Amino acid sequence: MSHLRLVATALVTAVLAAATPPAIAQQSTPTPAPMQAEDYKSPFADPAWQAPANTLGGQSDADIWRQVHDGEAGYVSIPDTRAAVMIQTRGSEWRARRNGPLSVYGAWALAGMLGLLALFFLVRGRIRIEGQRTGRRILRFSLIERAGHWLTAGSFIVLALTGLNLLYGKHWLMPLIGQDAFAAISAAGKLAHNWIAWLFMAGLLLICVLWVRDNLWDRYDWRWIRQGGGLFRKGSHPPAGKFNFGQKVMFWAVILGGAAVSATGLNLLFPFTLTDLSGLQTMQLLHAVAALVLTVLILAHIYIGSLGMEGAFDAMSSGMVDETWAREHHSAWVAKQRGERPPSAEAGSGGLGPQVAE
Repeated sequence: MSHLRLVATALVTAVLAAATPPAIAQQSTPTPAPMQAEDYKSPFADPAWQAPANTLGGQSDADIWRQVHDGEAGYVSIPDTRAAVMIQTRGSEWRARRNGPLSVYGAWALAGMLGLLALFFLVRGRIRIEGQRTGRRILRFSLIERAGHWLTAGSFIVLALTGLNLLYGKHWLMPLIGQDAFAAISAAGKLAHNWIAWLFMAGLLLICVLWVRDNLWDRYDWRWIRQGGGLFRKGSHPPAGKFNFGQKVMFWAVILGGAAVSATGLNLLFPFTLTDLSGLQTMQLLHAVAALVLTVLILAHIYIGSLGMEGAFDAMSSGMVDETWAREHHSAWVAKQRGERPPSAEAGSGGLGPQVAE
């Protein structure tokens, strides 16, 4: 029995020895050395290798993405070649100018004009008719003239309000009325802005034809400038024709500014007809600048034509004004209407009384 145990133990030991790899063999396997950079051979270095369909174009990825970021156009096979520009970088520049200097300076200009008008009213008060009303009425503006004025003025007010909403409404109006109401107002305002613009351009053309001759420089304008139009001192009424120098400045501001907003607006109404996307962004900025300047000036015109001067609104409502008002503010025009001798451009206080032609 002892011999049998020895034989069995020997057999088990032999089997285990055969199944276990020798420790020396494990330690003898060499560890591969790390690959050095100079040993790496890129497959693209092979002169025989070519990118499929020339996708890289001989440029690195960094060069390609730099061009994409700079807004350079690539190649597209579709008809719309504008799709070749993946990133339109001038969009960020346009947004920065619109939401930065344009909106900030525009807000200060509007607030500044309102502040000046309020200060002027507190200091000067309403410019009233200083003489006794005669009861005699003079036709100041005909029906067609009043129609041209109100067509231009009414359409401009709608355009100004809807345009200001596009520029400032998201920051000032939306927090007050909520997103849904603001979205509905803005959508309706955009449609009104686009369609009423045609009425504004029609009115602009009409008043230009009707009044351009009466708004040229005449011999009374320099005196009106020296006396500040009589706006700052009572009893000072420089003579003027149908339009005084201040009204002439407003007329040409409306004509030239209106032409600017009309030309730039037409480019926006019909995009990509006359200019590309970059040009449209420039047109939008110019459109907003011209509209803001015009709005600031129109605020002064509205003030003088309503609260600021007694009797001024009658001229554009009924078309008729009292003769005393007409002689105080437009004595040269009254003299021409009455066949009287025109007032002097240098002496006198404006020709408040009638002067019969010799």
